[in-house]
Amino acid sequence: MVHEFALTIPRPSRRRCGGQSWTEFQRADATKLPYSDDSFDAAVSTQVYEYVADVPTALAELHRVIRPVGRAVIVDTDYGSLVIHTENEARMELVLSAWSEHFVHGSLPRILSRQLRDAGFVIRHRDVIPMFNPEYHDNTYGKRLLGIMASFVVGRKGVSQQQADAWLSEFTELGKQGKFFFSLNRYVFVADKLATA
Repeated sequence: MVHEFALTIPRPSRRRCGGQSWTEFQRADATKLPYSDDSFDAAVSTQVYEYVADVPTALAELHRVIRPVGRAVIVDTDYGSLVIHTENEARMELVLSAWSEHFVHGSLPRILSRQLRDAGFVIRHRDVIPMFNPEYHDNTYGKRLLGIMASFVVGRKGVSQQQADAWLSEFTELGKQGKFFFSLNRYVFVADKLATA
């Protein structure tokens, strides 16, 4: 059974998987999972824990619901790795300051190894997924995220709709000039739950 824990379940997920008999969508609190001990062979968390205030408790819950010799795969972003070229540094600084309200732990991967071990996991593998876009067009992660960011920041830290629009418009111009640059790192942690004695 596949379960997705989220505050809101993305519509594309429902469209792609809603008709599959082996898929179930359910909302739950990551710090109080509604499952008994040792319920799952594996769990995958993508971009979840950076939004959870109490990560140690959430990871302890993850450990609890995974069976011995089960596995967890966690993917989260370190927004400290975000590099975006701009020719208006003051505006960029303002927008990024407002964007920081989007998550609870913007640099979670830096401390996730220790937190996974503290929760009882043994780390099997770690890796980085660079999201690098040196061009600005519809088929890039950067363009999509920048649009989300521009929408989010309006009304936060004094960012006006006009400022957000101007910030986003700059990237179209930079793209035309061959000067667009976007880079962001996601990190993958694969962790095992050991067999009990």
